[in-house]
Amino acid sequence: MPDNIRVRIAPSPTGKFHLGTARTALFNYLFAKRNNGSFILRMEDTDAERSQDQFAKDIIDGLLWLGIGWDEGPEVGGEFGPYYQKERLDKYQVYIDQLLESGAAYKCYCTPEELSVEREKQQKQGLAPKYSGKCRNLSDEQHQQYERDGRTFVIRFKVDPQKVVIDDLIRGKVEYDAGLMGDFVIVRTDGMPLFVFTNTIDDYLMKISHVLRGEEHLPNAAKQILLAEALNFMNPQFGHLPLILNADRSKMSKRKNPVSVTDDYRAKGYLPEALINFLVLLGWSSGTDQEIFSMQELIQEFQIDRVGKSPSIFDPEKLLWMNGYYIRNSDLGKIAHLTQEFITDKELQKEIESDVQRYLQVIALVQDRLKTLADVKSLITFFYRKPEYPASLLIARKSDKQRTEKALTVAERTLREIDQYSVDVTEVSLRKAAQAAELKDGELLWSVRVALSGSEASPGVFELLEIFGKDESLQRIETALKIIKSLRE
Repeated sequence: MPDNIRVRIAPSPTGKFHLGTARTALFNYLFAKRNNGSFILRMEDTDAERSQDQFAKDIIDGLLWLGIGWDEGPEVGGEFGPYYQKERLDKYQVYIDQLLESGAAYKCYCTPEELSVEREKQQKQGLAPKYSGKCRNLSDEQHQQYERDGRTFVIRFKVDPQKVVIDDLIRGKVEYDAGLMGDFVIVRTDGMPLFVFTNTIDDYLMKISHVLRGEEHLPNAAKQILLAEALNFMNPQFGHLPLILNADRSKMSKRKNPVSVTDDYRAKGYLPEALINFLVLLGWSSGTDQEIFSMQELIQEFQIDRVGKSPSIFDPEKLLWMNGYYIRNSDLGKIAHLTQEFITDKELQKEIESDVQRYLQVIALVQDRLKTLADVKSLITFFYRKPEYPASLLIARKSDKQRTEKALTVAERTLREIDQYSVDVTEVSLRKAAQAAELKDGELLWSVRVALSGSEASPGVFELLEIFGKDESLQRIETALKIIKSLRE
Protein backbone atom coordinates (compact mmCIF):
# COMPACT_ATOMS: atom_id res chain seq x y z
CA MET A 1 0.00 0.00 0.00
CA PRO A 2 1.37 3.46 -0.87
CA ASP A 3 2.86 5.47 1.99
CA ASN A 4 0.71 8.50 1.19
CA ILE A 5 -2.94 7.43 1.04
CA ARG A 6 -5.12 9.96 -0.75
CA VAL A 7 -8.76 9.23 -1.52
CA ARG A 8 -11.60 11.35 -2.81
CA ILE A 9 -15.27 11.54 -3.54
CA ALA A 10 -16.42 13.50 -6.57
CA PRO A 11 -20.19 13.94 -6.29
CA SER A 12 -22.18 15.71 -8.99
CA PRO A 13 -24.24 18.60 -7.56
CA THR A 14 -27.18 17.70 -9.79
CA GLY A 15 -29.43 16.55 -6.95
CA LYS A 16 -29.70 16.20 -3.19
CA PHE A 17 -26.97 14.46 -1.20
CA HIS A 18 -28.13 10.85 -1.15
CA LEU A 19 -27.42 7.68 0.80
CA GLY A 20 -25.24 6.10 -1.88
CA THR A 21 -22.90 9.09 -1.93
CA ALA A 22 -22.96 9.22 1.88
CA ARG A 23 -21.86 5.59 2.14
CA THR A 24 -19.14 6.11 -0.47
CA ALA A 25 -17.91 9.18 1.44
CA LEU A 26 -17.93 7.25 4.71
CA PHE A 27 -15.91 4.33 3.34
CA ASN A 28 -13.36 6.70 1.80
CA TYR A 29 -13.14 8.71 5.02
CA LEU A 30 -12.63 5.61 7.18
CA PHE A 31 -10.07 4.17 4.77
CA ALA A 32 -8.11 7.43 4.82
CA LYS A 33 -8.24 7.89 8.59
CA ARG A 34 -7.40 4.24 9.28
CA ASN A 35 -4.25 4.63 7.16
CA ASN A 36 -3.28 8.17 8.24
CA GLY A 37 -4.20 9.42 4.79
CA SER A 38 -6.10 12.35 3.31
CA PHE A 39 -9.75 12.55 2.29
CA ILE A 40 -10.54 14.98 -0.54
CA LEU A 41 -13.90 16.40 -1.63
CA ARG A 42 -14.16 17.45 -5.28
CA MET A 43 -17.30 18.72 -6.99
CA GLU A 44 -17.97 17.19 -10.38
CA ASP A 45 -19.99 20.11 -11.72
CA THR A 46 -19.21 20.13 -15.45
CA ASP A 47 -22.85 19.31 -16.27
CA ALA A 48 -23.77 22.97 -16.62
CA GLU A 49 -27.47 22.34 -17.25
CA ARG A 50 -28.12 20.25 -14.15
CA SER A 51 -25.49 21.35 -11.63
CA GLN A 52 -26.78 23.81 -9.03
CA ASP A 53 -25.14 25.65 -6.15
CA GLN A 54 -27.95 24.59 -3.81
CA PHE A 55 -27.12 20.93 -4.42
CA ALA A 56 -23.43 21.54 -3.79
CA LYS A 57 -24.39 23.20 -0.50
CA ASP A 58 -26.63 20.26 0.38
CA ILE A 59 -23.74 17.85 -0.17
CA ILE A 60 -21.40 19.95 1.95
CA ASP A 61 -23.96 20.43 4.75
CA GLY A 62 -24.84 16.74 4.68
CA LEU A 63 -21.24 15.61 5.02
CA LEU A 64 -20.64 18.01 7.90
CA TRP A 65 -23.85 16.87 9.63
CA LEU A 66 -22.68 13.27 9.38
CA GLY A 67 -19.32 14.21 10.86
CA ILE A 68 -17.39 13.40 7.69
CA GLY A 69 -14.91 16.22 7.34
CA TRP A 70 -12.49 16.57 4.43
CA ASP A 71 -8.82 17.46 4.45
CA GLU A 72 -8.92 19.24 1.09
CA GLY A 73 -11.79 20.62 -0.93
CA PRO A 74 -14.46 23.35 -0.98
CA GLU A 75 -14.35 25.73 1.99
CA VAL A 76 -11.12 24.09 3.17
CA GLY A 77 -8.81 24.60 0.22
CA GLY A 78 -5.60 22.72 -0.44
CA GLU A 79 -2.55 22.74 -2.69
CA PHE A 80 -4.29 20.84 -5.50
CA GLY A 81 -7.29 23.14 -5.98
CA PRO A 82 -9.55 24.45 -7.25
CA TYR A 83 -11.94 21.70 -6.16
CA TYR A 84 -14.86 22.56 -8.44
CA GLN A 85 -14.27 20.97 -11.84
CA LYS A 86 -15.83 23.86 -13.77
CA GLU A 87 -12.96 25.98 -12.42
CA ARG A 88 -10.42 23.51 -13.79
CA LEU A 89 -11.30 23.65 -17.50
CA ASP A 90 -7.93 25.13 -18.46
CA LYS A 91 -6.21 22.12 -16.89
CA TYR A 92 -8.35 19.70 -18.89
CA GLN A 93 -7.72 21.54 -22.18
CA VAL A 94 -4.00 20.80 -21.94
CA TYR A 95 -4.67 17.06 -21.97
CA ILE A 96 -7.43 17.27 -24.58
CA ASP A 97 -4.94 18.95 -26.90
CA GLN A 98 -2.34 16.32 -26.06
CA LEU A 99 -4.66 13.46 -26.99
CA LEU A 100 -5.72 15.16 -30.22
CA GLU A 101 -2.13 15.88 -31.23
CA SER A 102 -1.01 12.33 -30.49
CA GLY A 103 -3.90 10.88 -32.47
CA ALA A 104 -5.31 9.12 -29.41
CA ALA A 105 -8.49 11.21 -29.75
CA TYR A 106 -10.33 12.81 -32.64
CA LYS A 107 -13.22 15.08 -33.53
CA CYS A 108 -16.45 13.29 -34.39
CA TYR A 109 -19.02 15.23 -36.45
CA CYS A 110 -21.75 12.55 -36.52
CA THR A 111 -25.19 13.97 -35.80
CA PRO A 112 -27.53 12.46 -33.19
CA GLU A 113 -29.75 11.28 -36.05
CA GLU A 114 -26.85 9.48 -37.74
CA LEU A 115 -25.84 7.83 -34.48
CA SER A 116 -29.43 6.72 -33.86
CA VAL A 117 -29.63 5.07 -37.29
CA GLU A 118 -26.30 3.38 -36.62
CA ARG A 119 -27.50 1.98 -33.27
CA GLU A 120 -30.76 0.69 -34.74
CA LYS A 121 -28.86 -1.10 -37.51
CA GLN A 122 -26.55 -2.77 -34.99
CA GLN A 123 -29.45 -3.85 -32.80
CA LYS A 124 -31.23 -5.42 -35.78
CA GLN A 125 -28.07 -7.39 -36.46
CA GLY A 126 -27.99 -8.56 -32.85
CA LEU A 127 -24.85 -6.55 -32.08
CA ALA A 128 -24.12 -4.56 -28.94
CA PRO A 129 -24.42 -0.86 -29.86
CA LYS A 130 -21.13 0.99 -30.10
CA TYR A 131 -19.75 3.78 -32.23
CA SER A 132 -18.60 2.51 -35.63
CA GLY A 133 -15.57 4.78 -35.85
CA LYS A 134 -16.90 6.57 -38.90
CA CYS A 135 -15.03 9.80 -38.12
CA ARG A 136 -11.89 8.11 -36.85
CA ASN A 137 -9.77 8.65 -39.96
CA LEU A 138 -11.24 11.71 -41.64
CA SER A 139 -8.99 13.51 -44.08
CA ASP A 140 -8.06 17.16 -43.63
CA GLU A 141 -10.43 18.01 -46.47
CA GLN A 142 -13.32 16.23 -44.76
CA HIS A 143 -12.59 18.06 -41.51
CA GLN A 144 -12.57 21.37 -43.31
CA GLN A 145 -15.81 20.59 -45.12
CA TYR A 146 -17.60 19.70 -41.88
CA GLU A 147 -16.31 22.92 -40.32
CA ARG A 148 -17.59 24.95 -43.30
CA ASP A 149 -20.95 23.19 -42.97
CA GLY A 150 -21.11 24.40 -39.38
CA ARG A 151 -21.27 20.91 -37.94
CA THR A 152 -20.69 20.62 -34.22
CA PHE A 153 -18.43 17.89 -32.92
CA VAL A 154 -17.63 15.82 -29.89
CA ILE A 155 -14.18 14.51 -29.09
CA ARG A 156 -13.84 10.75 -28.94
CA PHE A 157 -11.06 8.65 -27.47
CA LYS A 158 -9.77 5.86 -29.70
CA VAL A 159 -10.22 2.38 -28.29
CA ASP A 160 -8.38 -0.48 -29.92
CA PRO A 161 -9.33 -4.15 -29.34
CA GLN A 162 -7.59 -5.32 -26.15
CA LYS A 163 -8.26 -6.70 -22.71
CA VAL A 164 -8.42 -4.20 -19.87
CA VAL A 165 -7.71 -5.74 -16.48
CA ILE A 166 -8.88 -4.01 -13.29
CA ASP A 167 -7.18 -5.34 -10.18
CA ASP A 168 -10.04 -4.30 -7.92
CA LEU A 169 -9.50 -4.09 -4.17
CA ILE A 170 -12.98 -5.50 -3.51
CA ARG A 171 -13.96 -7.53 -6.55
CA GLY A 172 -10.56 -8.95 -7.44
CA LYS A 173 -9.49 -9.14 -11.07
CA VAL A 174 -12.12 -7.92 -13.52
CA GLU A 175 -11.56 -8.05 -17.28
CA TYR A 176 -13.20 -5.91 -19.93
CA ASP A 177 -13.08 -6.42 -23.66
CA ALA A 178 -12.25 -2.93 -24.90
CA GLY A 179 -13.27 -3.97 -28.41
CA LEU A 180 -16.90 -3.88 -27.23
CA MET A 181 -16.67 -0.30 -25.97
CA GLY A 182 -16.24 1.59 -29.17
CA ASP A 183 -14.56 5.00 -29.27
CA PHE A 184 -16.14 6.86 -26.36
CA VAL A 185 -16.86 10.57 -25.98
CA ILE A 186 -14.61 12.58 -23.67
CA VAL A 187 -15.77 16.11 -24.65
CA ARG A 188 -19.34 17.14 -25.48
CA THR A 189 -20.42 19.41 -28.31
CA ASP A 190 -20.55 22.36 -25.88
CA GLY A 191 -16.85 21.86 -25.12
CA MET A 192 -17.43 20.46 -21.65
CA PRO A 193 -15.35 17.38 -20.84
CA LEU A 194 -17.17 14.31 -19.47
CA PHE A 195 -16.53 13.02 -15.99
CA VAL A 196 -14.71 9.87 -17.15
CA PHE A 197 -12.06 12.19 -18.59
CA THR A 198 -12.03 14.90 -15.91
CA ASN A 199 -11.76 12.33 -13.12
CA THR A 200 -8.78 10.71 -14.82
CA ILE A 201 -7.03 14.07 -15.03
CA ASP A 202 -7.96 15.22 -11.54
CA ASP A 203 -7.07 11.91 -9.88
CA TYR A 204 -3.62 12.21 -11.44
CA LEU A 205 -3.08 15.90 -10.67
CA MET A 206 -4.38 15.52 -7.11
CA LYS A 207 -2.21 12.44 -6.55
CA ILE A 208 -5.16 10.22 -5.66
CA SER A 209 -3.86 6.80 -4.59
CA HIS A 210 -7.17 4.92 -4.30
CA VAL A 211 -10.59 5.37 -5.90
CA LEU A 212 -13.38 3.78 -3.83
CA ARG A 213 -16.85 4.12 -5.36
CA GLY A 214 -20.01 2.21 -6.32
CA GLU A 215 -19.78 -0.85 -8.54
CA GLU A 216 -21.85 0.86 -11.24
CA HIS A 217 -18.60 2.67 -12.09
CA LEU A 218 -16.67 -0.51 -12.95
CA PRO A 219 -17.03 0.06 -16.74
CA ASN A 220 -15.77 3.62 -16.22
CA ALA A 221 -12.67 2.25 -14.49
CA ALA A 222 -11.76 0.41 -17.68
CA LYS A 223 -12.08 3.63 -19.67
CA GLN A 224 -10.06 5.58 -17.14
CA ILE A 225 -7.28 3.00 -17.26
CA LEU A 226 -7.09 3.39 -21.05
CA LEU A 227 -7.07 7.18 -20.78
CA ALA A 228 -4.36 7.12 -18.11
CA GLU A 229 -2.19 4.83 -20.21
CA ALA A 230 -2.54 7.12 -23.25
CA LEU A 231 -1.44 10.08 -21.10
CA ASN A 232 1.35 8.14 -19.33
CA PHE A 233 -0.36 8.52 -15.96
CA MET A 234 0.01 6.14 -13.05
CA ASN A 235 -3.41 4.59 -12.36
CA PRO A 236 -4.87 4.73 -8.83
CA GLN A 237 -6.00 1.51 -7.22
CA PHE A 238 -9.71 0.94 -7.73
CA GLY A 239 -12.20 -0.54 -5.29
CA HIS A 240 -15.88 -0.82 -6.22
CA LEU A 241 -18.45 -1.00 -3.43
CA PRO A 242 -21.48 -3.31 -3.66
CA LEU A 243 -24.88 -1.96 -4.64
CA ILE A 244 -27.50 -0.97 -2.09
CA LEU A 245 -30.83 -2.70 -2.78
CA ASN A 246 -34.35 -2.38 -1.41
CA ALA A 247 -35.84 -5.24 0.59
CA ASP A 248 -37.37 -6.63 -2.64
CA ARG A 249 -33.84 -6.57 -4.15
CA SER A 250 -34.72 -3.77 -6.55
CA LYS A 251 -32.14 -1.02 -6.96
CA MET A 252 -32.68 2.05 -4.81
CA SER A 253 -33.95 4.94 -6.89
CA LYS A 254 -33.63 8.69 -6.26
CA ARG A 255 -37.15 9.15 -7.62
CA LYS A 256 -38.93 6.26 -5.90
CA ASN A 257 -37.13 5.73 -2.59
CA PRO A 258 -36.31 7.91 0.43
CA VAL A 259 -32.61 8.48 -0.29
CA SER A 260 -32.01 12.17 0.48
CA VAL A 261 -29.87 12.50 3.59
CA THR A 262 -31.32 15.95 4.30
CA ASP A 263 -34.99 15.52 3.43
CA ASP A 264 -35.59 11.88 4.29
CA TYR A 265 -33.39 11.40 7.33
CA ARG A 266 -32.08 14.57 8.94
CA ALA A 267 -35.40 16.41 8.58
CA LYS A 268 -37.29 13.40 9.93
CA GLY A 269 -35.35 13.14 13.14
CA TYR A 270 -32.56 10.66 12.55
CA LEU A 271 -29.29 11.15 14.39
CA PRO A 272 -26.13 11.38 12.27
CA GLU A 273 -24.32 8.79 14.37
CA ALA A 274 -27.16 6.31 13.82
CA LEU A 275 -27.11 6.86 10.07
CA ILE A 276 -23.30 6.48 10.00
CA ASN A 277 -23.49 3.25 11.98
CA PHE A 278 -26.22 1.91 9.70
CA LEU A 279 -24.50 2.87 6.45
CA VAL A 280 -21.18 1.30 7.37
CA LEU A 281 -22.87 -2.07 7.77
CA LEU A 282 -24.18 -1.85 4.20
CA GLY A 283 -21.24 -3.69 2.71
CA TRP A 284 -18.67 -3.81 5.54
CA SER A 285 -18.39 -6.25 8.43
CA SER A 286 -16.16 -6.15 11.47
CA GLY A 287 -15.99 -9.93 11.48
CA THR A 288 -17.74 -10.00 14.88
CA ASP A 289 -21.32 -9.81 16.15
CA GLN A 290 -20.87 -6.16 17.17
CA GLU A 291 -23.37 -3.84 15.50
CA ILE A 292 -23.00 -0.57 17.40
CA PHE A 293 -19.88 1.44 16.58
CA SER A 294 -18.74 4.96 17.32
CA MET A 295 -16.91 6.82 14.58
CA GLN A 296 -13.64 6.38 16.46
CA GLU A 297 -14.21 2.64 16.72
CA LEU A 298 -14.94 2.47 12.99
CA ILE A 299 -11.68 4.27 12.19
CA GLN A 300 -9.80 1.75 14.29
CA GLU A 301 -11.63 -1.28 12.88
CA PHE A 302 -12.15 -0.42 9.21
CA GLN A 303 -10.34 -2.61 6.70
CA ILE A 304 -11.08 -2.58 2.98
CA ASP A 305 -10.75 -6.36 2.73
CA ARG A 306 -13.83 -6.69 4.93
CA VAL A 307 -16.02 -5.00 2.32
CA GLY A 308 -18.09 -7.65 0.56
CA LYS A 309 -18.97 -8.12 -3.08
CA SER A 310 -22.66 -8.95 -2.63
CA PRO A 311 -25.36 -6.27 -2.76
CA SER A 312 -26.48 -4.86 0.59
CA ILE A 313 -30.14 -4.76 1.60
CA PHE A 314 -31.44 -1.47 2.97
CA ASP A 315 -33.62 -2.33 5.97
CA PRO A 316 -35.49 0.80 7.16
CA GLU A 317 -36.72 -1.01 10.29
CA LYS A 318 -33.16 -1.75 11.37
CA LEU A 319 -32.23 1.89 10.83
CA LEU A 320 -35.22 2.95 12.93
CA TRP A 321 -34.19 0.54 15.70
CA MET A 322 -30.62 1.81 15.57
CA ASN A 323 -31.79 5.41 15.70
CA GLY A 324 -33.90 4.65 18.77
CA TYR A 325 -30.89 3.02 20.38
CA TYR A 326 -28.76 6.11 19.87
CA ILE A 327 -31.51 8.40 21.15
CA ARG A 328 -31.95 6.29 24.30
CA ASN A 329 -28.23 6.29 24.97
CA SER A 330 -27.62 9.97 24.29
CA ASP A 331 -27.24 12.68 26.89
CA LEU A 332 -30.60 14.02 28.06
CA GLY A 333 -29.59 17.62 27.45
CA LYS A 334 -28.55 16.81 23.89
CA ILE A 335 -31.88 15.13 23.07
CA ALA A 336 -33.83 17.92 24.76
CA HIS A 337 -31.97 20.46 22.61
CA LEU A 338 -32.32 18.51 19.34
CA THR A 339 -36.01 17.74 19.76
CA GLN A 340 -36.97 21.39 20.09
CA GLU A 341 -36.46 22.03 16.36
CA PHE A 342 -39.16 19.44 15.65
CA ILE A 343 -41.77 21.30 17.70
CA THR A 344 -43.42 23.65 15.23
CA ASP A 345 -46.31 24.85 17.41
CA LYS A 346 -45.26 28.39 18.36
CA GLU A 347 -47.36 28.49 21.53
CA LEU A 348 -45.90 25.19 22.63
CA GLN A 349 -42.42 26.50 21.90
CA LYS A 350 -43.05 29.50 24.16
CA GLU A 351 -44.25 27.27 27.01
CA ILE A 352 -41.16 25.08 26.68
CA GLU A 353 -38.82 28.08 26.66
CA SER A 354 -40.55 29.54 29.72
CA ASP A 355 -39.85 26.41 31.79
CA VAL A 356 -36.85 24.54 30.43
CA GLN A 357 -36.47 22.47 33.59
CA ARG A 358 -39.93 21.01 33.14
CA TYR A 359 -39.15 20.25 29.50
CA LEU A 360 -36.08 18.31 30.63
CA GLN A 361 -38.31 16.30 32.98
CA VAL A 362 -40.74 15.60 30.15
CA ILE A 363 -37.99 14.50 27.74
CA ALA A 364 -36.51 12.26 30.43
CA LEU A 365 -39.87 10.43 30.55
CA VAL A 366 -40.26 9.99 26.79
CA GLN A 367 -36.63 9.57 25.70
CA ASP A 368 -36.86 5.78 25.73
CA ARG A 369 -39.96 5.94 23.53
CA LEU A 370 -38.46 8.11 20.81
CA LYS A 371 -37.56 6.26 17.63
CA THR A 372 -36.87 9.53 15.82
CA LEU A 373 -36.56 13.06 17.12
CA ALA A 374 -39.68 13.94 15.14
CA ASP A 375 -41.73 11.64 17.40
CA VAL A 376 -41.41 14.22 20.15
CA LYS A 377 -44.50 16.22 19.26
CA SER A 378 -46.89 13.28 19.49
CA LEU A 379 -45.29 12.08 22.73
CA ILE A 380 -45.20 15.33 24.70
CA THR A 381 -48.20 17.37 23.58
CA PHE A 382 -50.43 15.97 26.34
CA PHE A 383 -48.00 17.35 28.94
CA TYR A 384 -48.92 20.85 27.76
CA ARG A 385 -52.46 20.41 26.40
CA LYS A 386 -55.50 18.71 27.89
CA PRO A 387 -55.86 15.37 26.08
CA GLU A 388 -58.89 14.25 24.10
CA TYR A 389 -59.83 10.58 24.02
CA PRO A 390 -62.86 8.29 23.76
CA ALA A 391 -64.49 7.23 27.04
CA SER A 392 -63.89 3.58 26.19
CA LEU A 393 -60.12 4.11 26.44
CA LEU A 394 -60.46 4.68 30.18
CA ILE A 395 -61.71 1.13 30.68
CA ALA A 396 -58.96 -1.35 31.44
CA ARG A 397 -58.97 -4.78 29.83
CA LYS A 398 -61.36 -7.16 31.63
CA SER A 399 -62.96 -4.24 33.45
CA ASP A 400 -66.18 -2.31 32.81
CA LYS A 401 -67.73 1.16 33.06
CA GLN A 402 -68.87 0.80 36.68
CA ARG A 403 -65.52 -0.43 37.97
CA THR A 404 -63.70 2.26 35.97
CA GLU A 405 -65.85 4.97 37.51
CA LYS A 406 -65.14 3.48 40.91
CA ALA A 407 -61.41 3.36 40.18
CA LEU A 408 -61.30 7.01 39.14
CA THR A 409 -63.35 8.05 42.15
CA VAL A 410 -61.03 6.19 44.53
CA ALA A 411 -57.98 7.62 42.83
CA GLU A 412 -59.32 11.16 42.94
CA ARG A 413 -60.16 10.89 46.65
CA THR A 414 -56.80 9.33 47.49
CA LEU A 415 -54.73 11.85 45.54
CA ARG A 416 -56.64 14.77 47.05
CA GLU A 417 -55.38 13.75 50.46
CA ILE A 418 -51.74 13.70 49.35
CA ASP A 419 -49.58 16.81 49.18
CA GLN A 420 -46.26 15.30 48.07
CA TYR A 421 -46.58 13.88 44.54
CA SER A 422 -43.32 11.94 44.46
CA VAL A 423 -43.24 8.57 42.67
CA ASP A 424 -42.81 6.60 45.92
CA VAL A 425 -45.66 8.32 47.74
CA THR A 426 -48.26 8.11 44.94
CA GLU A 427 -47.43 4.48 44.16
CA VAL A 428 -47.86 3.29 47.73
CA SER A 429 -51.04 5.35 48.23
CA LEU A 430 -52.79 4.27 45.01
CA ARG A 431 -51.93 0.60 45.35
CA LYS A 432 -53.25 0.57 48.93
CA ALA A 433 -56.41 2.40 47.82
CA ALA A 434 -57.03 -0.10 45.02
CA GLN A 435 -56.67 -3.04 47.40
CA ALA A 436 -59.00 -1.45 49.96
CA ALA A 437 -61.63 -0.81 47.26
CA GLU A 438 -61.32 -4.41 46.01
CA LEU A 439 -60.00 -3.20 42.66
CA LYS A 440 -57.11 -4.69 40.75
CA ASP A 441 -54.05 -2.43 40.61
CA GLY A 442 -54.19 -2.49 36.83
CA GLU A 443 -57.79 -1.27 36.70
CA LEU A 444 -57.08 1.81 38.78
CA LEU A 445 -53.66 2.62 37.36
CA TRP A 446 -54.80 2.20 33.74
CA SER A 447 -57.73 4.59 34.11
CA VAL A 448 -55.59 7.18 35.90
CA ARG A 449 -52.84 6.98 33.31
CA VAL A 450 -55.31 7.44 30.44
CA ALA A 451 -56.94 10.34 32.32
CA LEU A 452 -53.56 12.03 32.54
CA SER A 453 -52.18 11.23 29.08
CA GLY A 454 -55.17 10.46 26.87
CA SER A 455 -53.20 7.55 25.42
CA GLU A 456 -52.94 3.81 25.83
CA ALA A 457 -49.13 4.08 25.56
CA SER A 458 -47.37 6.64 27.72
CA PRO A 459 -44.84 6.93 30.56
CA GLY A 460 -45.78 5.36 33.90
CA VAL A 461 -48.65 6.79 35.90
CA PHE A 462 -46.54 7.65 38.97
CA GLU A 463 -43.99 9.57 36.90
CA LEU A 464 -46.84 11.46 35.22
CA LEU A 465 -48.36 12.39 38.55
CA GLU A 466 -45.03 13.75 39.72
CA ILE A 467 -44.64 15.98 36.67
CA PHE A 468 -48.25 17.22 36.60
CA GLY A 469 -48.45 17.84 40.33
CA LYS A 470 -51.56 17.92 42.46
CA ASP A 471 -53.76 20.55 40.81
CA GLU A 472 -53.29 19.45 37.19
CA SER A 473 -53.56 15.75 38.04
CA LEU A 474 -56.83 16.20 39.92
CA GLN A 475 -58.29 18.36 37.13
CA ARG A 476 -57.58 15.67 34.55
CA ILE A 477 -58.98 12.88 36.72
CA GLU A 478 -62.13 14.91 37.37
CA THR A 479 -62.52 15.38 33.60
CA ALA A 480 -62.13 11.62 33.13
CA LEU A 481 -64.84 10.99 35.72
CA LYS A 482 -67.23 13.23 33.80
CA ILE A 483 -66.40 11.39 30.59
CA ILE A 484 -66.94 7.92 32.03
CA LYS A 485 -70.15 9.01 33.75
CA SER A 486 -71.50 10.29 30.46
CA LEU A 487 -71.61 6.70 29.20
CA ARG A 488 -74.46 5.98 31.65
CA GLU A 489 -76.60 8.90 30.49
